[in-house]
Amino acid sequence: MKIDTDVVIVGTGVSGLFSALKLPVEKKIVLITKSDIESSDSFLAQGGISVLRDENDYDSYFEDTMKAGHYENRKESVDLMIRNSRSIINELVGYGVEFKRNEESGEFLYTREGAHSRPRILFHEDITGKEITEKLIMRVKELPNVQLYEYTAMTDLLVNNGVCEGILAENENGTMEIRAKDTILATGGIGGRYQHSTNYPHLTGDSITLAKKYGIELEHLDYIQIHPTTLYSPKPGRRFLISESVRGEGALLYNKNKERFVDELQPRDVVANAIFKQMEIDGTEHVWLSLEKIPEETILNHFPNIYQRCLEEGYDMLKECIPVVPAQHYFMGGIRVDQDSRTSMPHLYAVGETSCNGVHGANRLASNSLLESLVFSRQAADDIIRR
Repeated sequence: MKIDTDVVIVGTGVSGLFSALKLPVEKKIVLITKSDIESSDSFLAQGGISVLRDENDYDSYFEDTMKAGHYENRKESVDLMIRNSRSIINELVGYGVEFKRNEESGEFLYTREGAHSRPRILFHEDITGKEITEKLIMRVKELPNVQLYEYTAMTDLLVNNGVCEGILAENENGTMEIRAKDTILATGGIGGRYQHSTNYPHLTGDSITLAKKYGIELEHLDYIQIHPTTLYSPKPGRRFLISESVRGEGALLYNKNKERFVDELQPRDVVANAIFKQMEIDGTEHVWLSLEKIPEETILNHFPNIYQRCLEEGYDMLKECIPVVPAQHYFMGGIRVDQDSRTSMPHLYAVGETSCNGVHGANRLASNSLLESLVFSRQAADDIIRR
């Protein structure tokens, strides 16, 4: 099958979906995904999405992001993300996304997560990613200019004289040659390459492999974030994430003797390393997470899905500690892009976790990923429109 289009987007997480929504309806778009449209890591995001509370929050938000990233972040990218955060939230609300609000005033409620100096995270229970992704999927499916192909895997780029002219893909019907003026890679992370990961197993860094093949500039491929708290299980498969916001609300980490051993609100890499060290000292395969200091009402209202999943695994968060272990979670490196999400190959863009725009530095600040993906997806769409 041969298809000619204006833009081909590879991936249906928030970055791929938002790119499609921000392009004009006059442009023909082909959107493909390796699995079904909902099977993206964006869908799994629990905690929330960071946002600049007000101008007085700018300096602390900037410093929190830089500090978590060990000051290896690109300052101009961090600034761009923060200053665009409120307009992104406004657009999401316009698409029908619902965030938790005060029942009386109607104002947004904010929570806090590790390494944030103040509450600045909007959330929808403990399924914020699902709420955002579902609403974006609904809006994309309403677009008359988008052709969607599920269970379709990108196998190669179409490159002519160093310029990207689309992609090759495969599905059950055979090979597809999709020629496009512009190509956006939004293929997600690399968790499928790990034994223990919070990612879907089909996310195997396909864009990174092709970028290496064609000499497209890559950056910080060794910057892998380990999430400190996933639900421990001896069974193989994807690990269930226990959101950072659980610790933000007051959950504590205990060793085998039920003794606290770390400040739970430090950056993720610090907490994960402390857990690994404690497991080695204790000779155990996990540590314990206690929610005893969190009111029962907060657990049931803010974390209903985490509570239910733990019950299914035999743990009642209201009555007992749950076993947690660090697991591969997020890829801070990737295909190097500029502030407009352009790669080093003309007419090829990369957005979301497969890209590296420098926002995260060496370690991602909690709940910056959804925001970063949306901001720089809009940047890519705007750049395509300008040209």
